[in-house]
Amino acid sequence: LALAKTPEARVTVFLMADAVGAAKKGQKTPDGYYNTERMMKRLAMAPHRVLLCGSCMDARGLTESELVENAVRSTMDELAQETLAADKTLAF
Repeated sequence: LALAKTPEARVTVFLMADAVGAAKKGQKTPDGYYNTERMMKRLAMAPHRVLLCGSCMDARGLTESELVENAVRSTMDELAQETLAADKTLAF
């Protein structure tokens, strides 16, 4: 993981729309397929953060108890604060 080579880096991932499903725990994927739960678990460890749009979670019936450890329900206000505080942003 590139982040391991830059220990001072702090990454915040904000999941929106269908992407909130990437942080759902208990994913069972066939061999050879990527598992977004494993990816999110690695990102949800301090000092990094995984935030999820609360409205998007509600629209998809996803509850906080279904999230990988340390992933957090969030808001558009928090997204705005994180974006303003960031040195760099990526959107995709």
